[in-house]
Amino acid sequence: MSGLWFEDLTEGLVVEHATRRTVTETDNVLFTTMTMNPAPLHLDHAYAATTEFGRPLVNSMFTLALVVGLSVPELTLGTIVAQLGLDEVAFPAPVFHGDTVRVETEVVSARESRKRPDAGIVVFAHRALNQRDELVCSCRRTGLMHRRPA
Repeated sequence: MSGLWFEDLTEGLVVEHATRRTVTETDNVLFTTMTMNPAPLHLDHAYAATTEFGRPLVNSMFTLALVVGLSVPELTLGTIVAQLGLDEVAFPAPVFHGDTVRVETEVVSARESRKRPDAGIVVFAHRALNQRDELVCSCRRTGLMHRRPA
């Protein structure tokens, strides 16, 4: 287990996650087809070439899942009870095949759970940047986190 306990997740804590990920065409095609999203902007090179982007875009839902996934080892691996929600999701720049994504996370708020004395509620602000330091995704994620065992 490498995640942080509720007590470790103090407001203002910033974590630059160690793992980065280069997104491949295979990632995009598999995710897009597994989730039944036939949008030609993700799958059709000829169509995508006629758009303002000039090439296929990586499915934004893959990008969001990758952002959360890259944060797990240092934040929530083995210490989260449940993810409670995602909000304020934005994709200010596209992700393309071959882009390398890195993530940094800030703890926005942390409070004890009113219903569960063994847990607390933490809001994380995730920011994902590509290899050119362009913001490609941001979101807030709320998690119900275990307290440190006695």
